[in-house]
Order: sequence, then structure tokens, then C-alpha cells
Amino acid sequence: MTKDNAMDSIRSPRSHHGARGSSSSHMSEPSARNWYLHRLYLRSEFKECLRVIEGVLREHQGLSEYPLYVKALILRQSGRIQESLQLFQAAACLNPENKENLKQVGRSLYLLGKHTAAIEVYEEILTMGRVDDWEIYHSMGLCHMYLKDYDRAAQNFQRANTINRHDATFLQLGKVHTLREDFKAAINVYLEALEFSPENPEILTTLGLLYLRVGENFRAFDYLGNSLTHDPRNPKTILAAGSIIQDHGDMDVALVKYRVAAAQTPNSAQLWNNVGMCFFGKQRYVASVACLKRALYLDPFEWITSYNLGLVHLNTGQYASAFHFFSAAINLKPDFPSSYMYLAITLSRLDDFENACSAFDKAIEMERYHTLSRNIVRIVLVY
Repeated sequence: MTKDNAMDSIRSPRSHHGARGSSSSHMSEPSARNWYLHRLYLRSEFKECLRVIEGVLREHQGLSEYPLYVKALILRQSGRIQESLQLFQAAACLNPENKENLKQVGRSLYLLGKHTAAIEVYEEILTMGRVDDWEIYHSMGLCHMYLKDYDRAAQNFQRANTINRHDATFLQLGKVHTLREDFKAAINVYLEALEFSPENPEILTTLGLLYLRVGENFRAFDYLGNSLTHDPRNPKTILAAGSIIQDHGDMDVALVKYRVAAAQTPNSAQLWNNVGMCFFGKQRYVASVACLKRALYLDPFEWITSYNLGLVHLNTGQYASAFHFFSAAINLKPDFPSSYMYLAITLSRLDDFENACSAFDKAIEMERYHTLSRNIVRIVLVY
């Protein structure tokens, strides 16, 4: 069961035994009907389930808790979140002591982006006596994370893991540390998660990507390869592993990896960007431009694609096109010094020496150390 399904899963009718319209006898007619609704929902027979629910609600003038609860779940699953919220609130009014109803109210508020309101609902549940429910703390952590209150988010995720460890909570806690750029703490969280769930491909991939981000490529490739043994067709993992192979100059092997990923995600801009740069490395410039322009079509606001198109056109002597793409890359990401450096080279080829010098000055100004200025000299000599 996925982390989203776990939070949207149906509760058994036992948790709604106090609903109005139910009988005290264990297998009375309302109780049996609730179990029937439960089975229909679990079998995904939503059309029949809704038909039965509408009959029950008409019979009880809408005052039947469990049918309202199940109908709300079905509506939320079909994307009608606002309507589901209203039904969960109605169920909560019928049985204010039922924490499950309030949890689902909070969940719907979260899905609607009303994170502060969702937190208030979860805090109300916590005031209803001792609550050792990891899901409440996990959900509060998600809300605080989207509100960018990372300290409280981390506290709630840690509390959730203290109650009951889940892969989803480890992943979100690591994400919080990553958002705070505390990569060491994030890595430690994912390593702890692997002790709990050593064969989870999502954790392995996330850890591999994090090692890749901090420049530890060998460790990254190790974890990505381990992830591929458990999920060999995961496009995210394949893309990351292929990029490492590509960085080491083995373009043919990287292209084989990307071919597998393309079958899963043919409309991935990142994939076509990497394929284009593989062809660039093999000096197949027409194929490179075709792939990069496809990537640009799929995601026109991805600056790295425009940057790479600038490199290809600069390399093939198409300086006007190179100027166009480097300018676009700078507009999308104005804090990347190399874009100014290559723009300066392009301008010098277009005999615009004044603007070329200005671009070189901008590149050197943005770079803290002297490595970029040395690279500028070397690249100018090459071109």
C-alpha cells in the first residue's frame, strides 16, 4: 500500500459503531449494510456502493455516519475534494467523538491546500485524549513543510516515527532536511530508513540522488544500482544512473539506459535533454539538436536545455542561434556564471567585443574563486 493509499484507506464499520441509524446488535440490519458498503468499497465497486449509499441516506434523511464517510472517500478518490470535505464534516457532526472523521477532514483540507486549517483540525484531535497515531503527526508534518515551517515539520515527522516507523515518514523527514540544505542530516535519515526497509527502491534512489547532489558519485551510483536491482524500470533511477555513466564519457551505455527510461516516460524533458547531450558527446550534432529541441518543447522553462542548445550551436559555428539560447538560459537562471562565459565567447565570434567584455566581466564577478577566470582563458583558446 502506497503512502497516499494508506491515508485514504477505508476504516472498518467498527470505528463508526456510534453512528446514528445503527443498532446495538452486532449483526443488525444497519451493521450488516455498513459491512456490505465496506466490502463494495474494498472491491472498488464504486457505482454499486454509491447506489446503496444514496438509498440509505434517503431512508435516514442523510443522518447515517458510515455511508457519509464512504461516499466522501469515493468522491475524494475521484477528485471531488471539496464535496468530500463537506461530507466528512457532516459525518463529524453526527459523531464528534470519532477521530477518524476528523482525520479525514484534515486530510481533505490538506489536499485543498488549506494547511493551516488542517493543522488546527489535527491539533483538535490531539486534545481528545491520548492519541498515539503516527498518521496525525505525519500529516501535521506535511502541512508544516508546505508552510515552510521546517523545524516543526521535522519535529512532527520524528514524533510519527517514534510511534510507528514508516517509509513515507522517513522520505518526508529527509526531504525537510534537504529543503534546509542540511544534506548530512538528510543522508543520515535515509540511511536509518534503509536499516528499517533495506529493499525500498524509492529510498535507495533518493539517497543516490542526494549523494549525487553532494558530489559523491561513486556512492550515488552504488545506491542507484542497488535500487535498479529491485525496480529495474524506474525511470527516475535510470535517468540518474545514466547521467553518472554519461559524465564518465560512456555515451553508448548511457543511451542504452535512456532507451529503457524512454519506454516508461517518453515525455520527460530531462530524459531528452540527457539523450541530446549524449549525441553531442558522440559529435552527432543534428540528432543532439533534435533531442534538445524536443526537451525544450516539453519544458520550455528548463534553463539547462536552452544552455545546452547554446553549447551545441556554438560548437557548430551557428553563433546567432547560440546567442539566442544563451540569452534565454540567462533569463531563466541569471545566477549561473558559465552562461555569461559562453555568451561572451559567442559575442566575440559575432565581433561584438564590447558586449563580450561585459559578459566576461559579469561571469568573473559572479564567480567567487579564480577557477572560472582560468577556464575562460582555456576555452577562448580552444574556440
